[in-house]
Amino acid sequence: MFIKQKNSYIDIITTTFAVVLLLSNIASTKIAALGSMSFDGGLILFPLAYIFGDILTEVYGYAQARRVIWIGFSMNLLMVLTFWLVGLLPADPTWGLQDSYINILSVVPRIVFASLMAYLVGEFSNSYILAKLKVKTHGKKFWFRAIGSTVIGEGLDTVIFTLVAFLGILPGSLLLVIGLTNYVVKVLVEMLLLPVTYKIVHFLKKKEGIDYYDTDTDFSPIGK
Repeated sequence: MFIKQKNSYIDIITTTFAVVLLLSNIASTKIAALGSMSFDGGLILFPLAYIFGDILTEVYGYAQARRVIWIGFSMNLLMVLTFWLVGLLPADPTWGLQDSYINILSVVPRIVFASLMAYLVGEFSNSYILAKLKVKTHGKKFWFRAIGSTVIGEGLDTVIFTLVAFLGILPGSLLLVIGLTNYVVKVLVEMLLLPVTYKIVHFLKKKEGIDYYDTDTDFSPIGK
């Protein structure tokens, strides 16, 4: 239930969430390596998307999180269509970078498609589990709810993204390394930033006057 609404920070959260997704998908076109650890470049920012998902669901409720998830989906789709259309345009002969553009950004559609599939399954799972657990725990043990929902959501996200984005492109051994690395790092980031997440959640609940419990929520990904 809503208590009282003051200033809204939802526009800032939504914008930042969408930017994180866009940058993560572009950065994912590069496979980086630190020592024996290989990972896609999107790993640098993408874990923040789940933290934002936790904050949205905890403070504003599942329905509002669902709205932001679909906004992120739409912005990602717009990005990949734009890259695709620009790639089709004839290049100026003096530019000389058409091949570089195609070599880097031509793989973005597949990566974004993989990301969107993984993102929808992972984010909706994350928000659903956190919202349900909040009701069951009467709003207590946020640390347990945040980490538990992330473990499941990020697990689904990582498996779907790794297989759809890179199966047939990268060797199986590298796929396994990338998948495990991504998953472990994502969960560790969630745990390490949990104190910061606590402070943001507390700040927003106080400033917004909102602490939403999804007792009668329609949990369909599409909603009414």
